[in-house]
Amino acid sequence: MDDLRDLLSYAAARAADYRERAAETPVFPSEVNLEALRTALSVLPAEPTAARDVVTELADLVQPALVASTGGRYFGFVTGAVLDAATAADVLTTAWDQNAYSELTSPAAAVVEEVAGTWLKELLGLPAGAAFGFTTGAQGANTVCLAAARHGVLAAAGWDVERHGLAGGPRIRVVANGERHATVDQALRLLGLGADIVEPVATDANGAIDVADLRRVLAQAGAGPTIVCLQAGNVNTGAFDDFTSIVDAAGRHGAWVHVDGAFGLWAGANPATAHLVAGIERADSWATDGHKWLNVPYDCGYAFCAHPDSQAAAMSFRAAYLNSPGNGGLRTPGDYVLESSRRARGFATWAALRELGRHGVAQLVERCCALARRFAAGLEAVEGISVVNDVVLNQVLVRFGDDERTARVIEAVQRSGECWMGATTWHGMRLMRISVSSWRTTEADVDRSIASILAAWEHAAS
Repeated sequence: MDDLRDLLSYAAARAADYRERAAETPVFPSEVNLEALRTALSVLPAEPTAARDVVTELADLVQPALVASTGGRYFGFVTGAVLDAATAADVLTTAWDQNAYSELTSPAAAVVEEVAGTWLKELLGLPAGAAFGFTTGAQGANTVCLAAARHGVLAAAGWDVERHGLAGGPRIRVVANGERHATVDQALRLLGLGADIVEPVATDANGAIDVADLRRVLAQAGAGPTIVCLQAGNVNTGAFDDFTSIVDAAGRHGAWVHVDGAFGLWAGANPATAHLVAGIERADSWATDGHKWLNVPYDCGYAFCAHPDSQAAAMSFRAAYLNSPGNGGLRTPGDYVLESSRRARGFATWAALRELGRHGVAQLVERCCALARRFAAGLEAVEGISVVNDVVLNQVLVRFGDDERTARVIEAVQRSGECWMGATTWHGMRLMRISVSSWRTTEADVDRSIASILAAWEHAAS
């Protein structure tokens, strides 16, 4: 155990050194020779290697190729940095190595997940009685929620999809925002419904559902099992669908309403942005990420369902060797997600929420939104640069004259290492996509990033 203590202390020191330097290192490792890295990593020795030597070799080789997404100037893919308490809790999670399937595999993991899930519902403004599950991310959460939706609408039509499958059952309609995230289509494929089942609804100028067109689409067919997929935070613009009007319209057709809120669901935790999710509590299921705006380590998302029986029916299974003796009446976490052998994600989530508190979560969301507005104001003040979306949350879409020049600016900024933001195509335009979701981002980080972008713009314009 002395060797283990020394090893973990050494690994922790290496990790802390990296996190300290992440604020000033190039955000993206554009100068790394990946072929040399691959070659160095590819030798599997015949004999054992001392653990400390393994850790040293891994850190020395890999660290130069890491993306500094834990720093303050990474604005790609709506990625949050990792809070300190969540980082340390994740180290404990690995050391404890708990299987969070049930109270039988880990009573501690079951209790912590129950508490953290309850906190999440309170913060996000979701019904207290909703079921929840800790998933790998929004892809997993959307899949869980749509599986619950599939069960719910078919059960209402008298069909047991878990027993009989889809063949021979009633046809399901899926009506969705025309600018939905690709994970919704992926979930529909995994669930045997297929991406072509989607009946897309037109969107407004900022990417939210056109409610009149939704009513038209819903009225096109008669009664039958129907799922309506909405967005809390358009993946490009951050726009929110009109939940109150849409839930009313969907209710008249007996439809299940699912909300993909990968990052936008967190607007409900901040009083200044909560109006964006008005009426969302009346939906039937919701998906969001923890490794986005909650700033917990990657591999963490949350699936919520207003109908616990539907979520459990879609996800749970039984095996003789898994029978629990009953330990305090705890819920079985594995009944609400896709995996049975699963990481105890509740520990890092609990730590993040405990570190921030209610006000800290609200302040994190509000500060990121303010920094996004600072980005927009600083860039669109320059002639020839335009912000093409309404900055309602933390997403900023920027165009630098035309597609070609925009692509050159993005490439130059990414190559500079000063900051990193991705590219996207929206409404036929090639755009820079800036996502502000890190607790480590400051006004100085934004201003430094704007300066880097303007330097690339001036060079592209010359």
